[in-house]
Amino acid sequence: MAIIATNLARIKSDPLRCLGGESRVNEHFALAGHKWRERLLDPATTLALFILQILHGNTAITHLRHLVRGTVAASSYCEARARLPLAALATLIEHVCCDGIKSIQPLASGPASWLGRRVVIADATSANTPDTPPLQERWPQTPVQKRGCGFPVVKLLGALDLASGMILHLTMMSLGTQEMNQFFGLAAALRAGDVVLADRGLCSFVNIALLSFFPMDAVFRMHQKVTVDFTPHRPHQGKSKKSDRRGRPSSRFVRWLGHEDQIVEWVKPKQKPRWIGALLYAGLPATVTVRELRYRISMRGRRTRVVTIATTLLDPIKYPKERIAELYGLRWEVETNFRHLKQTMKLDLLKCKTVDGVTKEMMIFVLVYNLVRAAMTLAAHRQGANDTNRVSFVDALRWLCCAVMSGSRPAELAVDLVINPIRPGRWNARVKKRRMKEYDLMTRPRSEYAEPSGAEGVMP
Repeated sequence: MAIIATNLARIKSDPLRCLGGESRVNEHFALAGHKWRERLLDPATTLALFILQILHGNTAITHLRHLVRGTVAASSYCEARARLPLAALATLIEHVCCDGIKSIQPLASGPASWLGRRVVIADATSANTPDTPPLQERWPQTPVQKRGCGFPVVKLLGALDLASGMILHLTMMSLGTQEMNQFFGLAAALRAGDVVLADRGLCSFVNIALLSFFPMDAVFRMHQKVTVDFTPHRPHQGKSKKSDRRGRPSSRFVRWLGHEDQIVEWVKPKQKPRWIGALLYAGLPATVTVRELRYRISMRGRRTRVVTIATTLLDPIKYPKERIAELYGLRWEVETNFRHLKQTMKLDLLKCKTVDGVTKEMMIFVLVYNLVRAAMTLAAHRQGANDTNRVSFVDALRWLCCAVMSGSRPAELAVDLVINPIRPGRWNARVKKRRMKEYDLMTRPRSEYAEPSGAEGVMP
């Protein structure tokens, strides 16, 4: 038992350093009202093991005993994780992430530092959970799948700092919830002077009007259902007859700025969205001034050829059309970051079987991911790279795993991380070389499949 305790102390000494150390973690949970007996798996040790598990690709619990070189009973570890208060854990991780982002932000450089302003990318992705009744009730599977043939899907709406790639806020919701319904929840991660960059799923009058309450700007791709006409002084729907509104834009033309670049007025919809309160909706302005612009992409391998943007960056001198198009081109970084989370760190398949367990698992993923991004930012600053995103995420993750296991300090980068070269125009066709296994897809619950006699393991 003494050997196990010694190894656990060595392992947890480094993961908990970012949280203030073992005593600080236990003190935080004690102040939150959490009580526990003196045992090997106290809150600090449990949290250190949780971080270690996620850091190694959300590895199996049975793998932890090899990582800590001792016996860690799976049942005891699961019970210890379940005992951690969800609210106290959320407060602890949020505090650490906020402090880390504030300290790392000044070091982030490169094209992501857009005209001296912080850019926050908002986008959504999803992850699967085990097929259990509580998770199916909280995050139902896609309705096109039969019951028992699919997995619950957690939809994630994230706000990421473009310069450092760190997660500022993450909202968990069901698959059927639209992103724009949860946009107001991201306001806690924003600050004055931010530029919010998002795809068409968040482009609406309400979201742009909400940002107008703060000194923030928006750069959204235009929603596909909105009619845009760049003809100067073109008619709009206004108070015209219903028969004359077809094909006309609802916005009112204000000023022409250049080819496919104009300033218009968006009118407040008469019908209130269901997700916003009546008082808040009544307080929104009757109109908002928006700049609409369109540009074309001729680069090989790009699926989208024409992009229409709605933005509150109205000054064409300070914010030329080409710079806004360049900024929206950086939006793809969020897709790369989500790929790191889901594929490299294995977030796409969560393992906990309760709602609280999945929520805690997601929190630790955010914490570990931000630690990796912090290491990348420090490496880019120290090695003279002009962009944090050029630092290899995989190499930073591997280094952090080795640093934790060896007990070294993550803040002290003793080795240089891999800096990916700049490869403009790099393109590969979206095809797969490795063939998939030729198995039929499940069309009914596994329990209904009966093994035929004499052919064990073969589905009928």
